[in-house]
Amino acid sequence: MPKTDDEGYLVDPIEWNEDVAREFALKENIQLTEDHWDAIRFMRAYYADHQIAPDARHVMKHLAERMGPGSRNALFEMFPYGYVKQACKIAGMKRPRGWSTG
Repeated sequence: MPKTDDEGYLVDPIEWNEDVAREFALKENIQLTEDHWDAIRFMRAYYADHQIAPDARHVMKHLAERMGPGSRNALFEMFPYGYVKQACKIAGMKRPRGWSTG
């Protein structure tokens, strides 16, 4: 398992892989579905392009394009304890500075 900080976020996001995501999801009691993977893969691609975690609204927009307009709350239903605390952690992002864990 790659090195994590005191809050459980990867120290170096380059060390992320899907097995790491599965391990983090298990710790968060999340069963990863194809919708979860879609959000996670979008976040990883965004990170690769911008070297920062995407804002939640970018992920919500991406999901809405695939799932339809009724999916506005899908991100928060998939990651009920928060975008930063769960989605960013499972996707292997560093803990975004200045963001609450909610």
